[in-house]
Amino acid sequence: MTANEIVLFVYDNLMKGEDQHEWLAMARPLGAATTTPEYALVDLGTTGALVQGGLVAVTGELYAIAPAALAALDVHRGHPVLHRRAAVRLAGGREAQAYLLSMEQAAGCRRVREGDWRKRRGAPGAVRTRDNSPLVSWAKRRFDPPR
Repeated sequence: MTANEIVLFVYDNLMKGEDQHEWLAMARPLGAATTTPEYALVDLGTTGALVQGGLVAVTGELYAIAPAALAALDVHRGHPVLHRRAAVRLAGGREAQAYLLSMEQAAGCRRVREGDWRKRRGAPGAVRTRDNSPLVSWAKRRFDPPR
């Protein structure tokens, strides 16, 4: 890694194979990474957001990016108004820059419980699980027509 490159952690539609990955065309991939379990991943619809103060280890990818490319990405992600770029802790003790959303901004947004953007509900190829919790079972009995 060169002295002027910044390590960026991405966790949503900026990852390889996702619809906004072209923003990292000039960045050098450094491999997969996971945060420490102190974040939450929320689904904003077309993009995700990392929120500090959760209990989830979020899965993503690391990239070495030049300051000029990062500045363009900052504008695209709405830094510092919508997303705020800051250091996040990764498993293994490293740190990287990532785009964060405040808890207040994320209020009411659906959490991605697995911490993996590609496994979110409604994602192409997402693993779907049945929720058989007591509340869901009650709601199904109450509102589903009898068979």
